[in-house]
Amino acid sequence: MISPELLRRYPFFAGLTHEHLVTLANTAEEISVEAGHTFFQEEDKLNHFYLLVKGSVGMGIAVPDRGAKQDVSNQLLGELKTKDVTISTVGTGDVFAWSALIPPYTATASGTALTDCQVVAFDAVKLLKMFEEKPDFGYLMSVKAGQLIRNRLRDLRMESLAAYAA
Repeated sequence: MISPELLRRYPFFAGLTHEHLVTLANTAEEISVEAGHTFFQEEDKLNHFYLLVKGSVGMGIAVPDRGAKQDVSNQLLGELKTKDVTISTVGTGDVFAWSALIPPYTATASGTALTDCQVVAFDAVKLLKMFEEKPDFGYLMSVKAGQLIRNRLRDLRMESLAAYAA
């Protein structure tokens, strides 16, 4: 468990009641990882979502490796050689692995620590059960996840436009 007051410092948790913050804190633990640590791979089932307290995390997707020899059989069998490309970076104060709260609860990207990181890991399985017991809390967290997704899509669109214009 962590202190609910820690969560109060971060914008994602704004508007939640003290009771909600206590519920979140009771499912959380603070952990430290070294640069290079992989939190999850694309398509992994997610059991946690994270608040980044310190450091940066790269969100990446697997793309075909243009430098690798690919043949037709690799393409037909879905065995293309791939490499991970970082598509966005999560910074201090950001929440990541939000897919742990949204069916089918699988990662849409990989998450890798770019620096040494300190994170708060929330047990999404426990939280989802609590959301069933307290639908108002589940609704608030769903709205917050939706806002986060909207903001991430907006940021990716702006980055894509900037790359296109360059």
